[in-house]
Amino acid sequence: MGKTKSDDETEPKTAEPMEEDDQEEEYVVEKILDKRTRGGRVEYFLKWKGYSEEDNTWEPVENLDCPDLIAEYEEQRKKKKQEIKAKESSEGLKDPKKSEKKLEKSKPTDTEKKKKREEEAKPRGFDRNLDPEKIIGATDASGELMFLIKWKDSEEADLVPAKLANVKCPQVVIKFYEERLTWHSSGADDGADKEKA
Repeated sequence: MGKTKSDDETEPKTAEPMEEDDQEEEYVVEKILDKRTRGGRVEYFLKWKGYSEEDNTWEPVENLDCPDLIAEYEEQRKKKKQEIKAKESSEGLKDPKKSEKKLEKSKPTDTEKKKKREEEAKPRGFDRNLDPEKIIGATDASGELMFLIKWKDSEEADLVPAKLANVKCPQVVIKFYEERLTWHSSGADDGADKEKA
């Protein structure tokens, strides 16, 4: 829960003991005042025991040896955030202007959520009771073979499990495979046929 103080006051303060002279003084963290992230590293703003506010420093978390103080600070920070949220929500009910502004801000997200729910609730694939026109493509990105099926009398297409398409529209599946089927004749077979003739 501290760091070492060397004879030279100009050296940067770290929270780990430095092995320099026989005369070492350990810095002790009195309180954690703030937190930030710089370059992906978490740093805490520390008040040092026995030192003035001017000596407060930012220290990387890996240099600190005060887990109890860090836990206490994080707990307080969490409580403050919860209090602020509770206060904002209660103020929103009291102040009609703030409530209106919050509603205006939330309207797009509400409509987006509504659209998303409608999209999810909208029937897909064979549930739409449409006849398949053709299979546009296939994918197994989800770990299962899926066909992208274009429907008759519709501009939309849906991903449908291949197992379901094999049962519901086998002729469309066969046509899809036939369109992509290529025949390769091997040169060895041709040579064998020529020798027999």
